[in-house]
Amino acid sequence: MTAHSTTMFDTALGRCGIAWGDRGIVAVQLPQPSDAQTRARISQRYGDLPERAPPPDVQHAIDGIVALIAGEPVDLTDIPVDLTDVSDFQRGVYTITRTIAPGRTLSYGDIAKQLGGVGLSREVGQALGRNPVPIIVPCHRVLAAGGKPGGFSANGGVATKLKLLAIEGAVVNYTPSLFE
Repeated sequence: MTAHSTTMFDTALGRCGIAWGDRGIVAVQLPQPSDAQTRARISQRYGDLPERAPPPDVQHAIDGIVALIAGEPVDLTDIPVDLTDVSDFQRGVYTITRTIAPGRTLSYGDIAKQLGGVGLSREVGQALGRNPVPIIVPCHRVLAAGGKPGGFSANGGVATKLKLLAIEGAVVNYTPSLFE
């Protein structure tokens, strides 16, 4: 296993965390209510990682994430990610999801069809819920049927997903219910 490191960085949504190894980015953690909680989320998967200044390729990833969250239509597809710890199915979902441009969306069903059939939509949603590198793999750009937002596992849930989509100018068919 390659040695991993981590650092925290500021975005328009709050402080995020990122972890990397020799083969690329292994984790992006969207903001939690505190820095300690953001670090803890990365530690749950990778243990206590040393915090280091990011090398140039990781700084490039951070700069891209910061710019995208600030509303710039940045293309993050050149950022290397290390997805060796995920299944082949998840890797397929993430590869397709990385092709969705800022301001655009696909549905869970659209991705499922590309992977073998619309019956895989639930599995696509589950894979996206376990996405280790959100923003770089823009799972927020994947919607439920009818353009509805579907779920989002980051802190703030669907509200955070809708913020990210609004920043990017994506159209979402969503009216909150009385209970949201």
